[in-house]
Amino acid sequence: MGNALRFLFSYCCKPTTGGDAGSHGPQGVSTANVGVSALAHDIFQFEITSQVPEGLSKHVVSSKKAQANWYRKLLEAWREAKPPPKTPEEASRFVIQTLKRHQKADVEGLLAFYGLPLPHALVQPPASAPTSLPEGVKFELQTLPVDVKAIPDGDTLTVYVSTSDPRESSNVPRDVQLAAVQRSEARAEKNYTKADALHKKITDAGYRVLNLQNQEILARKYRVRLRGIDAPESSMPYGKEAKEELIKLVQGKCLRVLVYGEDRYGRCVGDIYCNGKFVQEIMLKKGLAWHYSAYDQRIELATWEKEARAKRIGLWASSNPEKPWEWRKDKREGR
Repeated sequence: MGNALRFLFSYCCKPTTGGDAGSHGPQGVSTANVGVSALAHDIFQFEITSQVPEGLSKHVVSSKKAQANWYRKLLEAWREAKPPPKTPEEASRFVIQTLKRHQKADVEGLLAFYGLPLPHALVQPPASAPTSLPEGVKFELQTLPVDVKAIPDGDTLTVYVSTSDPRESSNVPRDVQLAAVQRSEARAEKNYTKADALHKKITDAGYRVLNLQNQEILARKYRVRLRGIDAPESSMPYGKEAKEELIKLVQGKCLRVLVYGEDRYGRCVGDIYCNGKFVQEIMLKKGLAWHYSAYDQRIELATWEKEARAKRIGLWASSNPEKPWEWRKDKREGR
C-alpha cells in the first residue's frame, strides 16, 4: 500500500459539550475510532493504488486478487452510504453487509485486521437512533487544532477537518487524493518544485496537507462565521481585544462546530464549542461582541449582551459604542 500518506493516526478530536470525549491514543486519535479511520483510508487508498493493505493476508485465507475484489465492493458501497459509517459497530455492519456472500472466515479476518467488532459481539441497533443535534443544524464539524493565523478577527475563523472523518471521506475528489499522495512522494524524493505545485492544486480545491505530530493529514478547509454575534472590526475600538479573546479561546484546540447555513461570502454560519464552552456566550459576556439580532433572535444571546452592558465591561465601557454593521456600511459608502 505504501506509506506516502497515512491517515490512520490523523486527529479525530471529538470535543463535545460534555468535556472529555474518551480515551485517546499516543497521536491524539480516539482509540474507539481508529479502526473506522483506517478502513476509510485503505478503501480510498485502494482506489488510487489498486493495492490492498500490507499484512491483511495474515488475517484472511483468500488470495490478493480476491482481496482486491473486496475493496472494490467496499469502495462502491462506501460512496453510496448516506451517511458513511461513523462508529466501529456501524463499520462492522457495513463490512458484513457488503461482503455477505464471501467466506465467514475472510469477513471476520478483515474485521479483526481493523480491530472492529466481530458479528457475535454486535448488538441489535435501535429502531430509530435519536439525534443529539439541535433543530436547524445542517451538519456538524469536528475540527483539527486551530492555527492562530486562521483567526482574522473576533467573529471569524478558518478551520480544517481531516478527510478521515466519516463525513468527509466519501466526498474527497479523486484528483485531490491522488495529488496528496504524489506530493508526499515528491517531498520524499526532495522534488520540492513538484511538491509545491501539487500543494497548490490541493489548496485551490479547498483542501490542505497539514503536518501534525509528524503525521501528514489531508484536510478540508472551512471558513466559519460565528452565528449570532458581531465583533468590532479590527480597526474599531475593542477590535484588537475581541480578536485576542477569540485566539485565547480556540488557538490549538479542536472545535465542535454546528453549522446552520452559509452567508453571502460562502462562510459557514455556526455555533462553536471548545472544551464544552460555548464560544459566543463568552464573547458576549466579556463585552467583546454585539448580539447580531438582525440575523439571530435567540433570547439567551440578548440576555448575555444585556448583562455585559449592565456591568459596563469591554466595549460597553463606552456610553455609545459604534455598531460594527453601521461602521461597515459607512465604509462602503465612503463616509
